[in-house]
Amino acid sequence: MQCRVDVAVMIGSGVPAGLRAMGQSVCWVVLLNGERRGTAFASRDEAEECRAAWLAQLKDEPGSSLH
Repeated sequence: MQCRVDVAVMIGSGVPAGLRAMGQSVCWVVLLNGERRGTAFASRDEAEECRAAWLAQLKDEPGSSLH
């Protein structure tokens, strides 16, 4: 099974209301095979840490092929 884990940026109205209320107009999310997984992050570094955790978890699954 091929898996792709990416970090995407969301801007403006795509930013969750909680982050917008804190003054954030941009956030980052982790995508697994193009589908959002988990929460929105206030920093890219946080999102990259989450991406790394997904990659580590998926690496250990039998038959996985990561991209």
